[in-house]
Parts: sequence; structure tokens; C-alpha cells
Amino acid sequence: MPNFSYTAIGKTGEKVKGSEVAEDERKLARLLREKGLIVTTIKSGEEKKRFISSVSFFEGFRGVSLTDKLLFTRNLQVMVEAGIPLPKSLDVLAAQTKNKRFKATMMDVKKQVVQGKSLSEALGEYPKIFPELFFNMVKVGEESGTLEQVLGQLTLQLERQHELRSKVVGALLYPAVIVCAMIGIGILMLVVVVPQLAVVFEDLDVELPLTTRLVIGLGTFMAERWYVLFPAILAFLFVVFQLTKTKPGKRVTDTIFLKLPIVSGVIQKANAALMTRTLSSLISSGVPIVRSLEITSRVVGNVYFRDSLASAAKEVGKGAKLSDSLQAYSSVYPIIVIQMISVGEETGETGKILAKLADFFEEEVTTVTKNLTSVIEPLLMLVIGAVVGFFAISMIQPMYSLLSGLQ
Repeated sequence: MPNFSYTAIGKTGEKVKGSEVAEDERKLARLLREKGLIVTTIKSGEEKKRFISSVSFFEGFRGVSLTDKLLFTRNLQVMVEAGIPLPKSLDVLAAQTKNKRFKATMMDVKKQVVQGKSLSEALGEYPKIFPELFFNMVKVGEESGTLEQVLGQLTLQLERQHELRSKVVGALLYPAVIVCAMIGIGILMLVVVVPQLAVVFEDLDVELPLTTRLVIGLGTFMAERWYVLFPAILAFLFVVFQLTKTKPGKRVTDTIFLKLPIVSGVIQKANAALMTRTLSSLISSGVPIVRSLEITSRVVGNVYFRDSLASAAKEVGKGAKLSDSLQAYSSVYPIIVIQMISVGEETGETGKILAKLADFFEEEVTTVTKNLTSVIEPLLMLVIGAVVGFFAISMIQPMYSLLSGLQ
């Protein structure tokens, strides 16, 4: 007989949890009723295992987008403000979402809340969906009785994060499309045109320059061995992607991004905006400064920003000022960040100063990303011109040599 786990309400109103062996759910309910218990939930052991395994299996394949979390937080804040009970709010939000994984998560969070857990504890069971920033702020809101204000702060945080990401991605989209088109056209020329020209050159019995031989060799190889080349390229990209996930690989790529002339400004300002916005949200919500720094160090993307915040958390924990702790990383941060944090510490309004800094850097990112396309476009044209010129010269040079020989 299957084993069922259940929650029930006793005669005096206390919540009771347990497990029982029964033929089916009806017989279990009848058995518990005879014991004076009113059943609220019944879950079979197999069902529980299936749920956990299915969620964990798809964890790496199906994520919950930032937009999904933003809509969830915003709507939850409205419902809490309106006085709707949390279980009912979570029911409504689960019905609204189209993401099946997120729906299952919200239903499980609702069950845990009904069973007596706090919302922050239930959200903490899903760290890959609700990161530390999220459930720590919710926890502070629950403890201080300001959950709706904290959810409003979280909504603002996610909105700014979404806007920031959209602007950076939007700025990089045009160059990415141009580069992909250029690569596609180049592959087409090498596979279709170059082998035909190779046959012509072979018939003419012309001595080919080194560049022409390289182009023809690459084109012939791609045309005849494409089934080896493309898997090899995909494997190479996969290995590079996996290497960038390792600590040494991440440090190398972040170093490169902070050194590149055009990209470094965007990376520095975007990370500064995310850092100041996150830290401001946590401090304003009542999270202790050391804990806020630890959480923020795991939110920012660049490894040098992470190191600086993790180091600052240790120093501040020993009694140092945040501005003094960040002074050692003045090459990473724009100078205004450390100066304004110092002003905030002197006036006792660090949270407000950080919020103003976040607004400033978000505007800066907007300005930089608007100009980024106009800066990258001529560079792309130069690269495309150089590639086309190399290809044209490689193909025309043998013909020119042949004509010169005929004269």
C-alpha cells in the first residue's frame, strides 16, 4: 500500500503533520476523521518524488525569466496592499502565469504557507528562482510588518534591472545581427563560389599566391567536410562557454571586458548601477549593511565587483567604513561612487545616496548604449571592408597575374 503524507487540523485547532499507509486518499481521510482530525492536504510519496524530480530535471533547461518575476512581485504587492490573503494571492498569480515551472513553484509555495511556513521560508526553498536578495527582503518585510513596502521596493529593483538589461542587450543586438550576417555570407561564398573559382584556376594552370591558396583550401574543406567542421565549431563554442563559467575563465573574460576601450565603459557603469540599486534596496528594507554587502556581492556579474563587495563586507564587519573599504578598488568603481558613499555615511543617509547614484548610472548606461551603435557601426564597416577586400584580392590576384603574363 502507498505511503501518504498529510497535514490536518486537530480538535483544538492545532496543525498536525504526519504520514500514514492507506489504500487510497479517501480511506486515509476516513481514517484520520475517525481520529478527530480534519484533513487539509494529502500527498503521496510518489507524487512528491515526481514533483521534486521533474522540477530538478527541468531546472537547467527551463528558467523563470526576469519578466515573470517582475510581474509576480508587482501583482503580489497590489494584492497584499488590498488585504487579500497570501494563499489566495498565490492561487491567482499561479493561474495567471503561462510558465509551467513557475506555476508549479507558486502552488508549492502556497501549500507551504498554508502549512504554516512564512512566505520568505517558502521562497527560500527555490533559490534558483528567488535569489537571496528576494527572500531576504521579504523576510525583513514580514518581521517588520512592512511587507507591501518591501514588495514595492523589490518591484522597483526588478524594473530597473529589467530596463538596464534591455538597454544593454538592445545596444548589442544590431552589431550581433551584422556580425552573424557577415559570417553567414562569408560561409556561403566559401562553400559555393570559391570551389568554382578553384576549378577555373586549376584549368588555367596559374601559380596561386599564398592568400588565394588559403582561401581555396578553406572553401574546399568546408564544402567537402562540412559535417566535421560545424560540429567542431559548436564543440569549440561549448568548451569556451563552459570555461567562462569557471573561476579562472570568468576572471579572464571580466578582465578583458574591463580593458576593452568601448565595452569597458558600459560594463563598469552597468555593474555600478546594479550594485548601487541592489545595495540601496536592501539597506532601505532594513537588511543589515554587512548582510546587504554579502548579498549584493552575489548579484553583480563582474568578478572584480564581487571581490570588492565581499572584501568590504568583511572590513565593515570589523568596524571599517564602507567608503574606506572600497577605496582599495578605486580602479574598478567610478570615483563618484566612493565619494558619494562617504557623504552618505557622514549624513546617515547611505540608502538614499545609493538610490540617487543608481538613478545616475542607469541614465549613464542609457546614454552610452544609445551612442554605442553609432560608435560600433563604423568599426564594423571597417572590419567588413577588410574581410571583403582580403577575399577580393585573393581571388583577383591570380587573374591579374595571368593577364600580366599574357601581355
